[in-house]
Amino acid sequence: MLEKRIPPVALVVIVGLLMWLIAEAGPRVEVGDTLRLGVATALFLLGALFALAGVLAFRSSKTTVDPRKPEASSALVNFGVYRFSRNPMYVGFGLWLLAWGAFLASAWALIGVIVFVLYMNRFQIAPEERALRELFGEEFREYERRVRRWL
Repeated sequence: MLEKRIPPVALVVIVGLLMWLIAEAGPRVEVGDTLRLGVATALFLLGALFALAGVLAFRSSKTTVDPRKPEASSALVNFGVYRFSRNPMYVGFGLWLLAWGAFLASAWALIGVIVFVLYMNRFQIAPEERALRELFGEEFREYERRVRRWL
């Protein structure tokens, strides 16, 4: 099965490279460097905040951050940034890719963000959620009803 084969950080790198190739092949959006760099920096920093807040919440709960082994989770993390998103680390990664697309000044490269979200939903998040339902039962189901998958 293809599920959980590509670690999310590796997927970000792969998609980022594909975005660069698309940007090199296609037209660029004409925008000033100050605006382009400002938007890219803001998106990158926002992504870093989401990702870091997610990691810190996992660490404070003393549970695994290894996305390949959700069944090894020892606690359901549902506080902090996890009150707003069930996957803030992945939201952060998506924002990094948006930042990269802004930096590249390529609307076509943003297709990579869509590919990232679709891949993550099917091959990473769905298996993680199955494992968490198995581990935490009704507590996780209630959390799913209350908090969105992304934002």
